[in-house]
Amino acid sequence: MNYKHNDGGREAAGYKGVAGDCGARAMAIALQLDYKAVYKELSKANADNGRSRSARNGIMKDTYTEVLKRHGWIWMKAPTFEGRKARCSDMPKGRVIVKQARHFVAVIDGVAHDNWDSSARMAYGYWAKKQK
Repeated sequence: MNYKHNDGGREAAGYKGVAGDCGARAMAIALQLDYKAVYKELSKANADNGRSRSARNGIMKDTYTEVLKRHGWIWMKAPTFEGRKARCSDMPKGRVIVKQARHFVAVIDGVAHDNWDSSARMAYGYWAKKQK
């Protein structure tokens, strides 16, 4: 199985309805942080960069990278394969956040953790905890 349903604590935090909050979900899951705290941190970073004061409708990659860097995470290129693109199942063991087209998803040991199955989508790259 390459997918596990996981809202990152969104519902438990009291958020309802549909939202483009994949960045907050992915970060809460991968970094094992409280969803509401992550949502607030991303919202502030978004506003500080002259964008929306909310993380509800998405976060740009540059802002996301900036926030993850503060947590000790770095950007890595996706692995390459002859004849096909990288997928979530191709990511390294452990916890990473994968960048897909207009989407971020937490991946743990090659399994996508999200509120919908994006495991078959192409991975452009990923963020991982910087090794010491």
